[in-house]
Amino acid sequence: MRKLASTLFLCWLGVVPVVWAQAGVAEGAGDELLFRTSIEELSGDLFGGRKPLTPYQDLTVGYIADKFKELGLQPVGGSYLQEVPMLSVKTNVKGGVVTARGKKGAARFGVMDDVVLWTLRAEEKVKVQKAELVFAGFGINAPEYGWNDYEGIDVKGKIVVVLVNDPGFYDDGLFRGNNYMTYYGRWTYKYEEASRQGAAGVLIIHDTAAAAYNWSVVQNGRSSDVLSLASPTGNSEWVALQGWITGEAAHRLFDVAGRSLDEALAAARQRGFKGFALGVTATIETNNDLRLGSSYNVAGVWPGTDLKDEYIVYSAHWDHLGTGTPIDGDSIYNGADDNASGVAALFVIADKFRRLAEPPRRSILFLSVTGEESGLLGSAYYVEHPLIPLSKTVVNLNIDACGDKARTSEVRASGGGLSKDIDRYIVEAAAAQGKPVRFSTTNPGGGFFRSDHFSFAKAGVPVVLAGGSTPPPSGATGENRPLWGGRNTYHQPSDEYHAWWNVAGSLEDVYLFYGIGLRLANDGYFPKWDDATYKAAREAQE
Repeated sequence: MRKLASTLFLCWLGVVPVVWAQAGVAEGAGDELLFRTSIEELSGDLFGGRKPLTPYQDLTVGYIADKFKELGLQPVGGSYLQEVPMLSVKTNVKGGVVTARGKKGAARFGVMDDVVLWTLRAEEKVKVQKAELVFAGFGINAPEYGWNDYEGIDVKGKIVVVLVNDPGFYDDGLFRGNNYMTYYGRWTYKYEEASRQGAAGVLIIHDTAAAAYNWSVVQNGRSSDVLSLASPTGNSEWVALQGWITGEAAHRLFDVAGRSLDEALAAARQRGFKGFALGVTATIETNNDLRLGSSYNVAGVWPGTDLKDEYIVYSAHWDHLGTGTPIDGDSIYNGADDNASGVAALFVIADKFRRLAEPPRRSILFLSVTGEESGLLGSAYYVEHPLIPLSKTVVNLNIDACGDKARTSEVRASGGGLSKDIDRYIVEAAAAQGKPVRFSTTNPGGGFFRSDHFSFAKAGVPVVLAGGSTPPPSGATGENRPLWGGRNTYHQPSDEYHAWWNVAGSLEDVYLFYGIGLRLANDGYFPKWDDATYKAAREAQE
């Protein structure tokens, strides 16, 4: 069924009005009521912040499964739930302080204030004894870019100190010719590569601009237990210790080494940089509370007709951070925008497919995944254990944080050029809303790698990442503005639903995704990758 439809795009503008008239994208109050009600319920205190492996998990997945059933979706293999084995580790650093000793004396770093540390290993105790600290630039080994920060240095059994992001953030011409962050800039990659290099630990130097989030986000994500997928080896393949260090604390670390962090940063940005030992050692000992358990992805299918063995996959993660450090007296991280709104969007789209006069040719899989906030865990598990073959998965349309958005005059799309086929579908959908598309050529914060669509992309499935450009939350005006406070609510207890939310733009994004999926469900075409890496992954599915 992967025959190239040679005339698919030749009369693009001519078919748009017909296709979108059939899609019926502009519904009324019913969609908004379902969207608002679902967000309000899922992000309520009753669900306790929806953290996996907590008592609130079963309540959450039960709610979603019941809603899928109510909307007429069928279970996959007899169940709406896909079990995902997880390990929970609460890391307790002995003494609550890390001491680094160098030729210029010693520096003490408070856990959570200066450094955040954890382990993914299923070990009750972890001890790194008098480990040397090594500065490895950005911690990148990228042969295709001619860049290897580990060349010529031995980091086995040592603690690697690395910079967040990649060299392109600081100099557009350094890495790939622009500041579009590659996967090498993501924190997950830093730990993966250091593990491959045999390091004992990793400390990423935090910088708000380069990371695209402030230190409180790092703290809140690691303030209690840390979740990971549970490997057969007890995750022994990972470095013993993972962590972050604030920029200010990193300056003090380099001071005791008799080095300048600013000079090290300048050197690391140059091609041919050589890593170096800091001449500093640290002993870190942890006691760890371990718990193996099962989390769940939730899946339901709307069956197709003559192409029912091919699937469009809509996804949205259901998890958030649970309860944590109180801010302004509130300890529940409700996750209304992130990502009760995405799950609510799945419900709206499923309801629209249910109300079609004729079912789509291809089947539609609705997938609400676990563990996104812990490193895309549920989607990573899914692509390793897919409920339907990846070779039969046409596209993934992932929805993350689509609440409280006013209407906008354009659609922004990330990953432009990775799949020109997908780009065309986005252009068509946007045209039906009377909007042009602005394809992003920058990705300094690594947004393309920060939600569950990336798990599908790595596995070779084309993905859609698009939506209306985001204005300030326009519902919070006048006397309501103090409720929102003008604060960034990302990973904060203040990410709560309010009746004054403006969701007109949110629903337009939902309709955008619905229309793209409907078109792909009926035209029988398999979009292709143009990017060599993702294209190779797709071809490996054959």
